[in-house]
Order: sequence, then C-alpha cells, then structure tokens
Amino acid sequence: MTTEQRPIGSGFTPASTADDVLADTDLTGKYAVVTGGHAGIGREVTRALAARGASVTVAARDPRRAADALASAGVEGAETGRLDLADPASVTAFADRWNATGRPLHILVNCAGVAAPATREVEGRGYELQFAVNHLGHFQLTLDLLPALRAAHGARVVNVSSGAHRMSGIRWDDVNFEAGDYSPGLAYAQSKCANVLFGVALDHRHAADGIRAYSAHPGVVVGTALNSAAGEEALRAEGLIDEQGRPVIDPARGKKTAAQGAATIVFGAAHPALANVGGVYLKDSDIAPLDDEERPLTADSIPADAMSHSLDPDSARRLWELSERMLKV
Repeated sequence: MTTEQRPIGSGFTPASTADDVLADTDLTGKYAVVTGGHAGIGREVTRALAARGASVTVAARDPRRAADALASAGVEGAETGRLDLADPASVTAFADRWNATGRPLHILVNCAGVAAPATREVEGRGYELQFAVNHLGHFQLTLDLLPALRAAHGARVVNVSSGAHRMSGIRWDDVNFEAGDYSPGLAYAQSKCANVLFGVALDHRHAADGIRAYSAHPGVVVGTALNSAAGEEALRAEGLIDEQGRPVIDPARGKKTAAQGAATIVFGAAHPALANVGGVYLKDSDIAPLDDEERPLTADSIPADAMSHSLDPDSARRLWELSERMLKV
C-alpha cells in the first residue's frame, strides 16, 4: 500500500467547489479529455477546466447529443468525440483519432460510468457491464492514449471512483458474476475498487514517464444518472432527498452539489499540491485518510475514506494483468 495515502492539508473543505480549487490555476495551452463530460459531475468538470483555459474534448457515445447538452448548459470551450466504453473498437478509434493529431494530452478524466442495473447485463464480449465500462473501457482508453500522455511531459489521469470501493475487493475467480450471485451494488463496488487499483498500478508503472494517476470520490450528487437510477424511495431512505423529493445538500456528510462533487476531480486533474505524489485516492479535495474499519452506510453517514484492499500494490498488479488478458479476448 502506498505510504502517501494521508491528507496533506490542502486547505479545501467538503463544501469547496471546482472553481474554488482551480481559482489560482492557469490551464491555457493544456489539453484534456473527459469521458462522460457532458452530464452531471462530468459536465461541471468540463466547464471548470475550460473556464481556466484548457482545451477540453468530451468523449461520449453520442457526440451531437453531448454538444447540445453542453450548449444548453452554457459550457463553452469544449469539443466532442465519439466513444463507447463498452465497445473496444470504439475505444481504439477514439484514441487513434487523438494520437493522429499529434496533440499531447495533459489531463485524462475517466468519469463516465454505468448505473447499477437491477439484473446482470453483459457487453459484446460477455463481460459484466459495470466492470467492462467503469473499469475495462477506461483501462483500454488510457493505455491507447499513452503516447499522448507521455508527450505532455507532465500528465494526470483521474479515475472517478466512489466510497463504494470499500464494499468489495476484486472477485478474482468470477469478476463477471457468472456464478449466479449477481448483486447490482456489489458489482458497482467491484468496479469502483478497480478504479482505485488501476490508479495505483498506472502511477507505479508510468510516473517515470511524467504520468501521475489518482482516483477520486466526488461525494454523492443527487440528480446524476447513477444516483437517480436508484429511485425516489431508495434515495429518501438514504437521506439523499427530502419528503418533497428535493436533494439534500450536506457536504460534511458527503451529500454534494455537482460543483462540490467536481472539486475533488479537478483537484486531482490540475492542482499543484499533488505535483509530487500519485497513486492515491482523493476525497474532499485532499488525499483521503486511511480507514479500514467496517462502517455501515446510513442516512447520516456515507463512509468514503480509503481502504487498504483498494491500494494494495500486489492487487493492483494482478488487476492490471487480468485487464490485459481480458482485452485480448
């Protein structure tokens, strides 16, 4: 486990916004890719990076729809490109188009994700959908974009994870839930643990190339596709909406606006406080503390600190090797 997994006293709070985090950061001349950067937290990440001068490309399954969503939200300074994370050919095509331009890539935010389907779903290769999209698609995309990331001579990759990583390690013998014990929450938790482990392995392998990697817990932002899929009854039971169906905003307890949720992501993407550290899991615009105590999820408490099983270098290496094998099928 990385010994750097401890808060550094960034000066930010759970209520800090993406604009707060980037207030003193000039990203002029920097290139960024944000998967799913047209909706929810991703759109706020796109807006905040572009507002500080970055040239942002939003990767989405439907580029025209993504462009319309950005325009309707008043987000300027971003272009769109087609990317379907469940389709390896689409991932390769996106990376090939980027690499062919000769542009470096300074920031890659792996933000897109699949909401937990009630019943097990698979993609074209037969892989469980959440693991395939939330982890494997981003794993392939990052590896395919390594030439551009190296060319930046100082790049950052941020995997948007979740406190749900605490609920599961990697099911090494059955990552695809073929045994018949599929659970939407457990499959989601496995994919989020994979996001953290991927960041650990990527940083270990490529820090010498000037590529630093992070995983980030944005908090729970009601209104995103991932959380809205749970339904009002579940959201109310978890204390995320009130009796009138309005979002409950309580940053200290992990319940945030999109601007507050995006803060930790852009902290990883661009804040100078992380210039000499990588392979860590972020929360509340800082490096998260380590907490291996089992803590229940309640309406008043959303456990989201780092756990050792998601930072273990041996597990990170093992996941990398498993992911490579899965991509070759």
